Amino acid sequence: MLEKIREGSQGVIAKSILVLVILSFAFTGISSYLSSSTEEPAATVNGEKITQPALEQAYQNERARLQQQLGTMFDTLAANDSYMQSVKQNVLERLVADKLLDQSAASLGLRVSDEQIKNAILNEPAFQTDGRFDNDRYQAILRQLGYQAQTFRDMMRTDMTRTQLVRALITSEFVLPNETDYLAKLQDQTRDLRYLIVKSQPFLADVKVTDEQAKQYFDDNSAQFIRPESVSLEYVELDAKQMAKGITVTDEEAKTYYDDNKSQYRTPEKRLAAHILIEKGNDEAASKAKAESIYKQLQDGADFAELAKKDSDDTFSRNEGGKLDWFEEGVMEPAFDKALFSLKKGQYSDVISTDFGFQIVKLLDVEGGQEVPFSDVETKIKDQLKEKQAVDKFYELQQKLADTSYEVPDTLSDAAKAVDGKVETTASFTRNNVPALFNQPQIVKAIFSSNVLTDGMNSDVLEVEPNHVVVLRAKTHTPAGPMPFSDVKEGIVAQLKQEQANEAARAKAQEVMMAVENKDSTAEFTTKKDVTRNDPDVDNAIVQKAFQMPHSDTESVDTVALGSGYAVVILDKINAAKPADEAQLKALKEKLTSQYSEADYRAIIALLKSQGEVTYPTVEKN
Repeated sequence: MLEKIREGSQGVIAKSILVLVILSFAFTGISSYLSSSTEEPAATVNGEKITQPALEQAYQNERARLQQQLGTMFDTLAANDSYMQSVKQNVLERLVADKLLDQSAASLGLRVSDEQIKNAILNEPAFQTDGRFDNDRYQAILRQLGYQAQTFRDMMRTDMTRTQLVRALITSEFVLPNETDYLAKLQDQTRDLRYLIVKSQPFLADVKVTDEQAKQYFDDNSAQFIRPESVSLEYVELDAKQMAKGITVTDEEAKTYYDDNKSQYRTPEKRLAAHILIEKGNDEAASKAKAESIYKQLQDGADFAELAKKDSDDTFSRNEGGKLDWFEEGVMEPAFDKALFSLKKGQYSDVISTDFGFQIVKLLDVEGGQEVPFSDVETKIKDQLKEKQAVDKFYELQQKLADTSYEVPDTLSDAAKAVDGKVETTASFTRNNVPALFNQPQIVKAIFSSNVLTDGMNSDVLEVEPNHVVVLRAKTHTPAGPMPFSDVKEGIVAQLKQEQANEAARAKAQEVMMAVENKDSTAEFTTKKDVTRNDPDVDNAIVQKAFQMPHSDTESVDTVALGSGYAVVILDKINAAKPADEAQLKALKEKLTSQYSEADYRAIIALLKSQGEVTYPTVEKN
């Protein structure tokens, strides 16, 4: 919940209290309030326990939130056990922070009355229909969340009390006008500068690295030269697409399917409609009478298009004589649709009532609705029948594959025989170069699991994509370990050469800098005016250095390392920023307020921790 409170402090502080409350309930879970267990707690805060079920519920809610926010990217993150453990630890820290704040609020005598809770419920939009509290909706939402009314009110009391304390902290922050002015002027300053890049590449030709130097570097940095864990696999694959290639569908089978499903092979009928619309307005009876009068004129021989131009309330179609567009059946409102598709070309309907008003519909033209010849869809039908047969066969074999690989877990030979397949193998690979077939988070996780690598068992059936699965086992496994010098010598020599070339470039840059300071430099510098902090045309390292250099009456000069060498940077002038407008100052003020509030929150939690006793019996703190 506190994360939600901090998010709420960005911009307009103190959002709807109950929204925070509901989010907190979804986050922490009812089990944290109701469960009692003899198991070791996840944490103890000044003698009060945070139970394992409470932590697990909060963790699962956080997983769900991350999955919704990150989409498919979450699958990759979830395969990293270290990352998910850090997520769980962060969740526990939030629960600890909540507990500390609850205890602090209680010690300060903060209370929330029954009337406050009642008003919060009555004013919560989630419980309202047409802007008014709806008790049936309120009860339905509580049932959906699994709460009793009294339990919900008790939980609201706890969260709203905590909110009192947090709001007192974040709403006490303020930003002075001169702070935003100063920050705006600082951020929008620009620099006039000159720079000279000394590349390291030209120095490489003169650099020599001996075998002894390379070996010494290898010995001194042995931790850098660890061979990554690698594995090769055996696997059995089932792929419905591949199965379909071996299936034959005869002309007779395709024709029979076509005859049995002719409705699928007709082009959809489309009808060109026109209408005269009379909006209902405030006097529905008068509008209906006007529409019926127009209908009477049509029956007396009046021209539909002329009446539409003169009387229709549809300004878009009126100038076109009421002409609308081509419609397929089922697209328009039911009454309009029914009228349009009951007409013959040139006919118009009776007056009909729709959500738009009173309408008279005319059918201008009809196209489509023709049967597609078998010859045009024969290939498509055969492909569909092949795919269907392949999928049916796939599901039958998938079950056999699952059963056999589980019953005979130390080999894939029996499983391959059961599905009339063969055991395939891969070359050795690491986590960083997984073959494309297996390069999915859940499959990589299975490959490097203890079940496959340590115990030597077959994996579960793993989905590559819909109707495409594999079962795998480790063929060879090479644990991580030291790499021989011979395997890495070439890379070490190249690295040492580059380092020496970089050092030569640094020395040259220093030489140029001294010449500039002594006023005897003949080097040609690149000049840039009004360089901003995020200038895309200048190397970021040069820009950062220019904004770090001190201003003086004379030119300021320094050097900075680049990815390809060094640069000599001369700061010529600091240009003052233009006055910020009101919108910029407002945005900066909100940003500073948010940062200050965040710092206050972290400070109070740190203080409460230092003054109390927080222990983590089963979950190691980061």
